[in-house]
Amino acid sequence: MSASKARAGGLAIAGLLTLSLAACGPPPPPHSSDPMPPPPPAASVAPAPPPPPQAEVIPPSPGSTVVWEAGHWSWTGGTWVWVAGHYEQRPQPTAQWVPGHWAQNAGGGWVWVPGRWT
Repeated sequence: MSASKARAGGLAIAGLLTLSLAACGPPPPPHSSDPMPPPPPAASVAPAPPPPPQAEVIPPSPGSTVVWEAGHWSWTGGTWVWVAGHYEQRPQPTAQWVPGHWAQNAGGGWVWVPGRWT
């Protein structure tokens, strides 16, 4: 093999290695011309209030750092679907859970107000 071919091969390998290492680094900062992410989906508005809550058997708590989040009805755009309750980890030891609820809006429809931590 000639010296020029060996040098060319070495340069090609060095170039590939450089590209491989560059791909491992952090992503470049976003450019102002990058498109904005899509907005979150609009709240689903139910035409009528949800059915009464379903009875749930609450299992024993797995510990003092969790809170039971009761099940609730979800409107899928055409039918009501029950979302089962579950235990949720407290974000802080003193955090209190404020349950979500359905509220009637000014137009007469019903919207879900998500629960939140205080």
